[in-house]
Amino acid sequence: MATIAEAALASSSTDKTMSIPLVGFGTAEFPFTSTHETAKESVVHAIKLGYRHFDTAAVYQSEQPVGEAIAEALRQGLIKSRHELFITSKLWIANGYRHLVLSALQNTLKNLGLEYLDLYLIHFPVSLRPGSGFPCEKEDIAAMDYESVWEAMEECQLLGLTKSIGVSNFSCKKLQNLLATAKIPPAVNQVEMNPVWQQKKLREFCEEKGIHITAYSPLGGKGTPWGTNLVMDSQLLKEIATTNGKTVAQVCLRWLYEQRVSVVVKSYNKERMKENLEIFDWKLSTQDLHKIEQIPQVRGNPAEYFVSKEGPFKSIEELWDGEV
Repeated sequence: MATIAEAALASSSTDKTMSIPLVGFGTAEFPFTSTHETAKESVVHAIKLGYRHFDTAAVYQSEQPVGEAIAEALRQGLIKSRHELFITSKLWIANGYRHLVLSALQNTLKNLGLEYLDLYLIHFPVSLRPGSGFPCEKEDIAAMDYESVWEAMEECQLLGLTKSIGVSNFSCKKLQNLLATAKIPPAVNQVEMNPVWQQKKLREFCEEKGIHITAYSPLGGKGTPWGTNLVMDSQLLKEIATTNGKTVAQVCLRWLYEQRVSVVVKSYNKERMKENLEIFDWKLSTQDLHKIEQIPQVRGNPAEYFVSKEGPFKSIEELWDGEV
């Protein structure tokens, strides 16, 4: 079984130091209709392999199978306690209103069969009409009141329903606005990051503010509406992989690890699940790192589905505050 490196998380309401495993197992399968049993079996197998961080979300419809997998892993003795796991879920933005946050988290915990989360994230810096799913209609998009929604997130942490709170898909400017009023700063910002979208500006900002970055779509999210083939089909990354005797996926994950971020990687293929953990006993050379730094940058997930002439963000540039 693999041993996975961890990183400390700042910004807790207690004095206790939390750690996040640096390789997490993702459960987002688009369209969000992966079979319940497939997701459950994959999470159980991931626990057998050594994964301890599991990333889900209300909108993924994977919370219940993740919870059932945790219960099954306990029954099989794969883990002795739920405390051995790090569970992340996300507030769906149709519940992105102060009065809906607590009940949304309570429903997530009910789905998972857990008493608490390790990390609860605001999924996106925009709200939708309550009851809206994904994809959404343009007329459902609304501005999020970051201050009041974050106050509700803070209350959830103080109630012990989640050990830490954070955000996802927040730009430097949006984080700065949030930090201006936050009593508990976000512990994590989960964002798209891979060799083709390296997020240098955001990484520098988050490091300065003590916010840990978790990378989603570390392999480009191929096969999703927001994904790109540019990562896995990169000739440069293929050459680096061949030189090191590794896969392109392992090169990407190792590069992210060397940037001191955690990753959430999704695969239900048993061999790839195992390979994705085999990144800790080797290093990329200085030449490899320099070559990767030169890769042309393209955001794979511009999230144009949240852009609307009538909504809070009228262009992709406005949505990402110029970080495109």
